[in-house]
Amino acid sequence: MTNTVRKMDDLTGKIADIEEGSVSADGVDRRGFLKCMAWAGAGLVWTFAGGVPVSHALGKPKIDNQQADFSFVQISDSHIGFNKPANTDVTATLQAALDRISAGPDSPDFLIHTGDLTHSSKPAEFDTLDQVLVGTKRQVFYVPGEHDTSVDDGKMYLDRYGKGTKGNGWYSYDHKGVHFIGLVNVVQLEGMGKLGQPQLDWLKQDLDGLKSSTPIVVFAHIPLWAIYPTWGWGTSDSEQALAMLRRFGSVTVLNGHIHQIMQKVEGNLTFHTAMSTAFPQPAPGAAPSPGPMKVPADKLRDVLGITDATFVAQKHDLAVVDSSLSGAPIETHEARLLL
Repeated sequence: MTNTVRKMDDLTGKIADIEEGSVSADGVDRRGFLKCMAWAGAGLVWTFAGGVPVSHALGKPKIDNQQADFSFVQISDSHIGFNKPANTDVTATLQAALDRISAGPDSPDFLIHTGDLTHSSKPAEFDTLDQVLVGTKRQVFYVPGEHDTSVDDGKMYLDRYGKGTKGNGWYSYDHKGVHFIGLVNVVQLEGMGKLGQPQLDWLKQDLDGLKSSTPIVVFAHIPLWAIYPTWGWGTSDSEQALAMLRRFGSVTVLNGHIHQIMQKVEGNLTFHTAMSTAFPQPAPGAAPSPGPMKVPADKLRDVLGITDATFVAQKHDLAVVDSSLSGAPIETHEARLLL
C-alpha cells in the first residue's frame, strides 16, 4: 500500500496528495519536482521581467508588482480538420481560445504554436488555420506535430512555415534578451519522439555562443521529459539536449501533444505541457491507449484551452495557475518543488 503526503503549494494555496517514494517514468522522485496535471485549461500569461520567468492566471493580478518586460501565448494541438464526436468544430474552439487571448488584460508580443496545427496535413486545413490566426494580428512561431508531417514528412509544413529554418524545421531567435529555440521531434518517430543527431549538433552550436545567464525558452511538440513512454509521451534522445541546457540559469521547456497540463521543475529547468484547443486526451495510463476523449457537449470548453502565462522576476520556481476556456473550475494535481 502506497503512502501519500499532503502538501500545500505556498504560491497557490492548493493542497495535493503525493505518493511517497513514487517515481516518475523518467526516474525522478515525485517529492523532488513540481507536477501539475489537468485535462485542459487556460490562463497562463508567460512574462519576462529581468530575464526571469514567472506566470499568472489570465485575467488575474501578477504575482508581484514588478513591471513585465514582455509576454507571449502558447497554443497547441488545434487539429484543424478533425470533426469526430469529441469535437465536431475544432475551428470554432480555436477561435474561442484566440478570442479569450484578445479579451485578456495582457497584450502578448507573439504566439507560439507547439504543433499538430492540422489533423491530416491537407492544404485546406492549413488554409483554415492561417485564416483564423491572421485575426490575432501578432506574429506566430510554429513547430510541427506528427499530424503535420505524417503524410509528406513535413514538406507542406516547411513550405508554409519553415522559411529560414534548418533541417526539418528547427530554428532559434532572440526577443528582448531571451533566447527561444524551436525543436522538431516528430519526424523520426520511433515509438517516442526523436530529435536526431543533426539537430543535436545544431543545438550545441546554437548554445555555444550564449552566456549561462541568458534566459532560454525551448518549445517542441512531443514532451522533452518522459511522461509516459508506453504511449510515446516522451523523446528518446531528449537527455542529450537537456544536458546542454543545464548550465543556463533559467530554462523553460514548452510542449504539446498530450492535450493536458503537466508540469515539472528539475533544477533550473521548468517543463510545461499545454492543453489542446481541439479535444482532451486521457491521463497517462487511465485508458487502454491515448486518443480523442469524448465529453458532453456542454462540458467541452471546460476541458479545452490555451496556455497564456506571465514571467516576472521571482527567486525560485515557476508558479502555475490554470483556468478553463469556459471559466469553469478544473481539477489540478500540484506539489511544490522541494528546494
